[in-house]
Amino acid sequence: MIFAANLKCNHTRASFKNYAEILNETLGAKSEDIIVFPPSVAFLEDENNFIQGTQNFYPCFNGAFTGELGREHLDEFGIKCVLIGHSERRVLGDEELIKAKFAFAKEQAYKIIFCIGENLDTKNSNQTLQFLKQQLDGLDLDYEKLIIAYEPIYSIGTGVSADNKDIAKVLEYLATLTKAPLLYGGSVNENNIKEILSVKHCGGVLIGSAALKVENFIKLIKG
Repeated sequence: MIFAANLKCNHTRASFKNYAEILNETLGAKSEDIIVFPPSVAFLEDENNFIQGTQNFYPCFNGAFTGELGREHLDEFGIKCVLIGHSERRVLGDEELIKAKFAFAKEQAYKIIFCIGENLDTKNSNQTLQFLKQQLDGLDLDYEKLIIAYEPIYSIGTGVSADNKDIAKVLEYLATLTKAPLLYGGSVNENNIKEILSVKHCGGVLIGSAALKVENFIKLIKG
């Protein structure tokens, strides 16, 4: 199972260093299935027992792109795992940029967690599967380092997870499109994680607020 933590706009380098030290000690050895996305200002150069990823980047090595992160910056911290398409970033950009990020990340052989998800209006109009398919159109779904995270927008940060039947329906559909591992994200917490992980085709979770404290993230990993 894959356990990924998106720390969003939380933690400083000092607090994330403490987070990493505790997580490293708990894991004991390198795990490719534990991924943490800290804010870029908190990136650590030290070797860790988990994969350190970036919440955002620009499809370039460097250049005249004010406020952006290029490969040159990620290389300095040994980062080769990227989060693309999270709904909190999609509202700031366009689909062409998201596809460009995917193409660049694939070219660099990065591990990609690609997020897709629908809002409540789309769900209520029974357009979920068509909408998700559109978000995946044009991507190489056979890319060997691809992970897809289904995160319904109405569940992100709301404390209300999607119904397990809805999760199962979506993951069943996605499994017909790709062999990539499939994650669920959206208000995953200690109370619902076991049920979510028991859903067919669910290969792990992408956790937000419930992973902000390392002790809580460890509890979720240990089950």
